Amino acid sequence: MTQPATAEQQDAPTSAAKSATEKGNARRPLGLRWDMRTLSLLGVLAVLVLVGGITAPDEFLATSNLQLVLTQASVIGVVTVGMTFVITSGGIDLSVGAIVALASVWATTVATQEFGFAGILFTAVIVGLGCGLVNGVLIAYGRMVPFIATLAMFASARGLALQITDGSTQIVTVESVLDLGARDAYILGIPPLVLIFAAVTLVGWLLLNRTTFGRRSVAVGGNAEAARLAGIDVRRQRLYLYLLSGLCCGIAAFMLIVLAGSGQNTNGNLYELDAIAAAIIGGTLLSGGRGTIVGSVLGVLIFTTITNIFALNNLETAVQQIAKGAIIVAAVLVQRRSLRGGDA
Repeated sequence: MTQPATAEQQDAPTSAAKSATEKGNARRPLGLRWDMRTLSLLGVLAVLVLVGGITAPDEFLATSNLQLVLTQASVIGVVTVGMTFVITSGGIDLSVGAIVALASVWATTVATQEFGFAGILFTAVIVGLGCGLVNGVLIAYGRMVPFIATLAMFASARGLALQITDGSTQIVTVESVLDLGARDAYILGIPPLVLIFAAVTLVGWLLLNRTTFGRRSVAVGGNAEAARLAGIDVRRQRLYLYLLSGLCCGIAAFMLIVLAGSGQNTNGNLYELDAIAAAIIGGTLLSGGRGTIVGSVLGVLIFTTITNIFALNNLETAVQQIAKGAIIVAAVLVQRRSLRGGDA
């Protein structure tokens, strides 16, 4: 029979996670190397803004275009926050785009729209949480490999979304939802969706960096067996992480409904790849054990800015994808070099 954890064992998760953090900080006083990584991302973003300003000054630097870039970044940004937690714990979620699609079409059915704004928001969030719960149970308690479990959810959610819509677009008729995306709803020139993204980012940063939940997530990603021996309920932690990812997908689905004014089974296409890529170039280790919300957000902004610049200059999508791929490869190589240099 398994003995109940003692008080020292219950406190061990926090101590184990703290020791890993302190070990890294011992070689980077005041978090200097973390700051350099963030500054590097800011430098890349600044260069992209400069390129956009030079190649399409009238269009790119227009207030309306900058608002558009931030709004487009907000939806995938919320998904990326959840993905960052999952990857930090050593997992992966290939189903986020499909969950966004399923939540968006389920929340825009005629029956759901009869309940108004609250009904659409509630349905989107609940569907996201439900899918996250299934993923979490399969991975944490069913002991399925995250890649396989979330791939199965990807296929199932896409199929269910197609069945619900029968391939058609579901138009939103609830005025209060549509008004949230109107220019009149902007607060000091900032779109409401950007404010939602900022709020999710802030909560995610606090959760990862200032709570026991965040430290346990890092500990599980760094060494799951050591975390278990330290007293962390690894299975429950993983369940919570996939629930969090599902919650973020539900919020993103609602934001997409506001942005598009409709629900489609094609929503969220390739979101999983964009979210993973943004997290990786932001500094989150794909192998787990280290994650950064700020870096992930900067990664989202970099990719969104690249897309906007290419669109304004009428450049081919293929070239855009090549540029994104090159950035991902460069980011991974920098990570590997940093790890060899003792920056982990």
